[in-house]
Amino acid sequence: MKIYWKYIKPYLAAFILAPLLMLTEVLGEIILPKLTSMIINNGVTGRDIGYIMNTGAVMIGIAVFMAVGGIGGAYFSAKASIYFSTDLRRDIFHKVQQFSFKNIDEFSTGSLITRLTNDIQQIQNVIMMSLRMLFRAPGMLIGGLIMAYLMNSQLVMILLVVIPLLIIAIAIILITAYPRFQAMQKKIDRLNSGVQEALTNVRVIKSFVREDHEEERFKVTNKDLKEGSLSAMQVVVTAFPVMMLAMNFTTIAVVWYGGNLIIAGKMPVGDLTAFTIYIVQILMSLMMLSMVFLQASRAMASLKRVNEILNTEIDLTDEDATQKNAIVSKGKVEFCDVSFQYHKGKEDMVLKKINFTAEPGETIGIIGSTGSGKTSLVQLIPRLYDADAGKVMVDGIDVKDYSLRNLRESVAMVLQQNVLFSGTIEENLLWGDETASTEDVIQMAESAQANGFVTSFKDGYQTDLGQGGSNVSGGQKQRLCIARALLKRPRILILDDSTSAVDTATEAKIRECFQTTLKETTKFIIAQRIGSVEMADKIIVLDEGEIVGMGSHEDLMINCEAYQEIYYSQRDKKEEVGA
Repeated sequence: MKIYWKYIKPYLAAFILAPLLMLTEVLGEIILPKLTSMIINNGVTGRDIGYIMNTGAVMIGIAVFMAVGGIGGAYFSAKASIYFSTDLRRDIFHKVQQFSFKNIDEFSTGSLITRLTNDIQQIQNVIMMSLRMLFRAPGMLIGGLIMAYLMNSQLVMILLVVIPLLIIAIAIILITAYPRFQAMQKKIDRLNSGVQEALTNVRVIKSFVREDHEEERFKVTNKDLKEGSLSAMQVVVTAFPVMMLAMNFTTIAVVWYGGNLIIAGKMPVGDLTAFTIYIVQILMSLMMLSMVFLQASRAMASLKRVNEILNTEIDLTDEDATQKNAIVSKGKVEFCDVSFQYHKGKEDMVLKKINFTAEPGETIGIIGSTGSGKTSLVQLIPRLYDADAGKVMVDGIDVKDYSLRNLRESVAMVLQQNVLFSGTIEENLLWGDETASTEDVIQMAESAQANGFVTSFKDGYQTDLGQGGSNVSGGQKQRLCIARALLKRPRILILDDSTSAVDTATEAKIRECFQTTLKETTKFIIAQRIGSVEMADKIIVLDEGEIVGMGSHEDLMINCEAYQEIYYSQRDKKEEVGA
């Protein structure tokens, strides 16, 4: 729990004041029944109106005192819990942003969303409840027992039977509740993941007329969550009736036994009234504690899930970097006997003994069949993953010796999955360089062949893209992503099959602009079409994670059988289309 002290320390005053102020209510609730008994025994029985008025005035003052303390306690408990959860949520989000791709693969998107929202909300709720009840419930329990004992030690014996039985019942309820709450949170994960997937891919669902299928999937996960929630809540709803039953039976026993004492003249009427109030307070305090413990059992399940994120060891950092101040100035890239696999020790190498050099300003084409390791290869350059063997060098320095920030600031990637964010076109392009002028934005959009369609929109560069760029086509998305990367003015540019939705004429214009706009930038172009890479200075042919050919288009057409197969298969397809 030491890791949570940092979230308590800045708001320690609120954490202390909240339970202390709630003690004012405890003091009032212990004193008021005694004053009530005094009014009945002395004022009512003796018909002393002055005594009743004076004692009543004291009770009003105590009630006001209790109200002020209760409001203050509620305010500080809310403040402490909300600030705690806000800071915790911030740090978890920051931790997730630091995750490597491997770390992210360990959690589903839906699970991370649940942990950042629902789980932290459960923790916030239990902190707020605990601060309000931390002293109040035990104070009422202990204070009520003392006052009840001082009034009549015989009647207290009833409580000595009831309280242990209630404690046993509460313990059983808590032991049953924890695993059910834990299972319920996992079911919330699955529901969130399903909803996120369905909403993200709604266009695909509609195009394949799979709405009924998705509704059925949602129905299953929703029903599963319903059943899990009912299973957990059955424990919660059981607790309250058990406590009320115990309270009522105890009250009946006290009134019956106390009534006999009054008839026998061994107990004043006022004391029985006050004793009955103390009985209710004692049992209510136990009920409060049981509710806190039940809420805590759910929060503990959430806390465990939050801890899993906080305790996740980030496997890709720059803590051991020996040249953190180094900046990529040229863009020379070398792969020296590089091998790589995603799941360590559980699969064959995705890349095997890769060796090549890309000189500054060169264009390197990478081609190969699906699953040959093309994307895996380029992801090692900005250290999205680390090589398992060998070295990836940039400007003669191992990428592991750069600071991640300096290395990645010099590399721009346009991924296979084109990602745009909510906001205007200009705001999206400024991700490349937030200080860029409007002229720079337009220039890079022109180089990416995007300016034409952008200016055709009514609002131009101020056009709102919607979530994920839902109101532009696939080819337009690709060109905007390329423009964003160009605006970064990187030393190394990686295009991962990022012109697949662009026609060949437009693609040719984009490549022509690269020769002027990015003349000194080292460019890696992954493509399925040979036409996209045949003008490259060097083409790397991958097959099952190995380089089976490397050279110019002309060299490979003579020396590389795999390249020839790709070339002729694509040419034959063109001829079939032409026929």
